[in-house]
Amino acid sequence: MQRAKITIVGAGNVGATAAVWAAARELGNIVLVDVPAVDGLPQGKALDLYQASPVEGFDAAITGATSYEPTADSDLVIITAGLPRKPGMSRDDLLSINTTIVASVAQQAARFSPNAILIVVSNPLDAMVYIAWKASGFPANRVLGQAGVLDAARFRAFLAAEIGCSVKDVHALLLGGHGDDMVPLPRYTFAGGIPISQLVSPQRLADIIRRTRNGGAEIVSLLKTGSAYYAPAAATVQMAQAIIRDEKRILPCAAFCDKEYNVGGYFVGVPCILGKAGVERIIEVQLDPDERKAFQSSVDHVKQLVAQVKI
Repeated sequence: MQRAKITIVGAGNVGATAAVWAAARELGNIVLVDVPAVDGLPQGKALDLYQASPVEGFDAAITGATSYEPTADSDLVIITAGLPRKPGMSRDDLLSINTTIVASVAQQAARFSPNAILIVVSNPLDAMVYIAWKASGFPANRVLGQAGVLDAARFRAFLAAEIGCSVKDVHALLLGGHGDDMVPLPRYTFAGGIPISQLVSPQRLADIIRRTRNGGAEIVSLLKTGSAYYAPAAATVQMAQAIIRDEKRILPCAAFCDKEYNVGGYFVGVPCILGKAGVERIIEVQLDPDERKAFQSSVDHVKQLVAQVKI
């Protein structure tokens, strides 16, 4: 069976860590790409990771490059390129510079891998997915963003710590934008099949939701010179695995919604079925008035960001 080919654009912390997770899961051969200005960085990290394969027991060809020719005919392209947040910065502060970067990457990906599926990780996420879609010219089902899996993972981790149970038993659903704009749905959140409202007090749940919304900023403030990368990379690779192995997983992703949720043609976080075609279905869950209001507020913010970009 021929291995899938995965290109990861950006050899920084998120990209390199995604390469580690993907290699360890044997999802396919990997090309780690970065700009010519850092020539040697992607090649060195790729070689280092390949040399770990006999120890960890995974088979994958792992190469680094500062041009896109080696990425030709990739099945999946993960875009992590862009400036990370620094203390005091919001995701929106990255809009202008990362628009240029993501648009260029998406164009190159489309040129060399016209049948690929794109997963965007760069911030501000929901706007960057829109940019990648426009710049690539790909159908919307083949362009999606990683945010909901990460936010849900943070939410689940904090809830498991509060309850004192395994993270494996906590299942949560989030809608809307990334971070500050996320819309948690406690009605759809369970631990071992038990509604979260029976296990966590309303006040503690509100505190955990606030911490989840601030999850990225909390890590930025601690690191001081960068932003989160272990969890974002792991979340991205979970999506990649669902696509490459055609798992039909239901995962919250930034997907193109038109009539769905009455969004009107933007990428926002919604539960999706992921398989070999990318976003194979968007699942519309019933929302109560408060949830609907919060979701609409998140969508409005995405629209404001998209209105500011020029491609």
